[in-house]
Amino acid sequence: MKEIRLAPVLLEARLRLLRAGPAATLCGVLLLAGAALWAWLLPQRAALQEELARPLPVPSALVVAPPPPTANENLAVFYATLGEQRHAEQQVKVLFDLAAKSQLVLDHGEYKTGYDKGAGVATYQIILPVKGPYRNIWQFALQALLAMPFAALDEVSFRRDTVADPTVDARLRFTLYLKGQP
Repeated sequence: MKEIRLAPVLLEARLRLLRAGPAATLCGVLLLAGAALWAWLLPQRAALQEELARPLPVPSALVVAPPPPTANENLAVFYATLGEQRHAEQQVKVLFDLAAKSQLVLDHGEYKTGYDKGAGVATYQIILPVKGPYRNIWQFALQALLAMPFAALDEVSFRRDTVADPTVDARLRFTLYLKGQP
């Protein structure tokens, strides 16, 4: 049997590459890379075709969604989410703390109580003039809504003195929906 030596074969390949030039060498390398990629993707394509050929499960085998809640269940969840009227002032403190945490200037607020006869809930309207960066104002509003799930953000208005001013004057109006009597 004839023995093949590796060194002469490598020398022959190197000489052929040098004679072919850089463009032909690049084409050859790209051709080899394409062939290797094709050889790698061919088994994956066959596996994908096999998976796509399988029949879909029957609808009865799929998970069935629970029935939607009834109106009474929704109403019960609504009333369970309401805040306590006797703790309304504490919620104002939560708003002031969140404003301080968001690095906003909040000196005072306007407060107004009410009662919604149709829903049978007490309302506590809070108007807060805040001052600070636009992003911080929105973070404050979202954090307030997360901290008080019984609150609604009814109005937001912004005012900026100049375009270059990073500080924004904003007015936020929250309504707290509370359990309580008129």
